[in-house]
Amino acid sequence: MYIKKILLSIVILGLIVAAYFAYFVYSAMFKPNTAFNNESAYIYIPTNATYNYVHEQLKPLLLNINKFDALAKQKKYTTNIKAGKYQIKKGMNNNDIINSIRSNNIPIKVSFNNQETIKKLAGRVSWQIEADSLSLEEAMLDESFLSENNFNEATALGMYIPNSYEFFWNTSAEQFRDRMLKEYNRFWNVSRLKKAEAIGLSPSQVITLASIVYEESKKADEQPVVAGVYLNRLKVGMPLQADPTIKFAAYKLPENKGKVIRRVLNIHKEIESPYNTYKYAGLPPSLIAMPDLSAIDAVLNYDKHDYYYFAADASRLGYHKFAKTLTQHNVNARDYQRYLSSQGIRN
Repeated sequence: MYIKKILLSIVILGLIVAAYFAYFVYSAMFKPNTAFNNESAYIYIPTNATYNYVHEQLKPLLLNINKFDALAKQKKYTTNIKAGKYQIKKGMNNNDIINSIRSNNIPIKVSFNNQETIKKLAGRVSWQIEADSLSLEEAMLDESFLSENNFNEATALGMYIPNSYEFFWNTSAEQFRDRMLKEYNRFWNVSRLKKAEAIGLSPSQVITLASIVYEESKKADEQPVVAGVYLNRLKVGMPLQADPTIKFAAYKLPENKGKVIRRVLNIHKEIESPYNTYKYAGLPPSLIAMPDLSAIDAVLNYDKHDYYYFAADASRLGYHKFAKTLTQHNVNARDYQRYLSSQGIRN
């Protein structure tokens, strides 16, 4: 009788232990453990992060971080951290959370346009992926990479076609650069290459001209007309006489640092620079800013017309008046100069 009581006590104790263990396993694995009210939360895990880093990111998001830690250790997640951006949905249990941050790295959209320099592009991209601006700039300007792919420091910006691209957040600087080269080569498909060849320009020259067109006009419906003017000038050997290239050259001079040039003056046209398209015929050595896609396609699909001149239109700001003759152009130009003077814009 005494032995039976002992055995019964052991059985009961075993059941209690088993029940507690089952409850612990259930609460550790399958009981909802999120503490936020939104539908989802996101964590960013950098390359080479430790479990302590992940723990600190998760701590404010979970009801019971200790149970999560216990399961993470049991599932060997603590020694197998994966970098990336991860989603935690409201009501997830610890098991679901671990599975999510172990294998569901979420792609993000990286967008950029209108960047004037590689430095500014690197800064823009660094806000969107893990790589910092310095490492991005160094990768983008790596001499070996540029030389191998027929670019140089001046033309490097032209490799980055403005758009939105899908990346993982933990993309490195070199991975970003290499992907952009693939996108550049994909952009220059057979159709675009044939159009470039038809107008006698290389892809790099198309982008250089597109950068001038874009700086002249942000109006997509007008850009093919502007492109047509410049291509007409190139065909007859006439200097482009593009004000944006003069500004580009002027901004490189120490005396113009921090200034905003709103009006191109005769003194600017005397600047000694290969980017001075008043002094030198043909295209400048490289693009002067990142052109929009609309401007690139405007060059490739330019309007065929007989215009050789254009001046800003004071009656439709942002647009231009086009002319076939210098006489008519001078009339248009004087109208706009009078407008600038009336607005007090002297330089």
